Amino acid sequence: MFVRNAVRGLAQLPPQHRVCVAGRVVACTAAPGPTFILQDDTGCVTVPAESIAPPLGAFVRVVAHTDAVGLARVELVEVLTAGGDRFARGDSDWTFLTGSRLENLRRRAELKRAIRRYFDTEGLLEVDTPAIVPCPGLDVHLDAIETLGGPCEPGWLHTSPEYQMKRLLTTGLPGIYQLGKAFRRGERGRQHEPEFLLLEWYRTFADAEDLMRDTERLVATVALELTGTHTIPGRQGPVDVTPPWPRLTVEEAFRRHAGVELADAVQDEGLYYQLLAERIEPELGRGRAMFLTDYPAPMASLARISARDPRYAERFEAYLDGVELCNGFSELIDSREQRERLERDQHERRKLDRSVYPVDERFIAALEEGIPPSGGNALGVDRLLMLLLGASHIDQVIALPSSRMQQ
Repeated sequence: MFVRNAVRGLAQLPPQHRVCVAGRVVACTAAPGPTFILQDDTGCVTVPAESIAPPLGAFVRVVAHTDAVGLARVELVEVLTAGGDRFARGDSDWTFLTGSRLENLRRRAELKRAIRRYFDTEGLLEVDTPAIVPCPGLDVHLDAIETLGGPCEPGWLHTSPEYQMKRLLTTGLPGIYQLGKAFRRGERGRQHEPEFLLLEWYRTFADAEDLMRDTERLVATVALELTGTHTIPGRQGPVDVTPPWPRLTVEEAFRRHAGVELADAVQDEGLYYQLLAERIEPELGRGRAMFLTDYPAPMASLARISARDPRYAERFEAYLDGVELCNGFSELIDSREQRERLERDQHERRKLDRSVYPVDERFIAALEEGIPPSGGNALGVDRLLMLLLGASHIDQVIALPSSRMQQ
């Protein structure tokens, strides 16, 4: 029979026991007698070969025998598959995935379960919305991946499920969440992939304040479940995620970290984003998770304008160890104002010679029908896992990153 955790379990077999396990031949030796190393996802064991070791990379079945004191012998029973030159060259998926990367995949699964437990406990309903949409979003600085022959003509893979999820809020549900893939063309780097795992959630009769409290509780909860503590490794040093998290307005951040007044920076959008990326963001969330709040109104196309000061929007982002983790806000639910903003975004994309996507009329219709006052947030799960594990590159926490999809 086959047993789960086969190789690791061999050391715990009871006396006078016999069990059949399977794995892959990852190394062979000829002297002093032919042997091979059998490995599965739990460990490895050395197996004597009667005359010649099986091919490198082959999957084989062996039988392990114990005596009164422990593992007595392991013998080859059957070669299940042939080996291959690719495995021997070291560029196989087996070589790429085993070791720490395989352990990271297990932690990734744990994180997804922990996220779902949190929202299930909070009473939010998990939903799935279409990935192929008639409008992928009109963020001026994001480009979508076009599809051919899908249900929408023209159609794109969404950059966020935001429009479709907001349509579901017309049902009166108190809260919804979605854990799924989002797609953005041309994004690749230490913290970016063109296809990534996004957690997005909405609460009705809530605002940015409620969603910030949600965010810090969620991160603290999953950190405790995965690491046993509220202090996570981060990339450059430990980060405390114990709630409540401190807050810093965008205006204060520009003054403190860039030495520039926000009112001056927003006059030049290119300068604004350059200072934010190069001088401000690297300093945020060092040692302690934090929120950046009160974004300039022009930098928040889908957020409600602050009732305190119309120069700002009720938008926030969370930062841990210099990494932007999420983007949330009090939702704009005025259909007329939303249409005006989206058309303005279209104009800006046209000026920048970027693809101009249509306005999602179904989304506007939902706003016209009526959506309750709501707050929403979108959080990058791959980035969160990077921080929880202390990984330096997003590739380390993805099973098959885009770099492994090339021929």
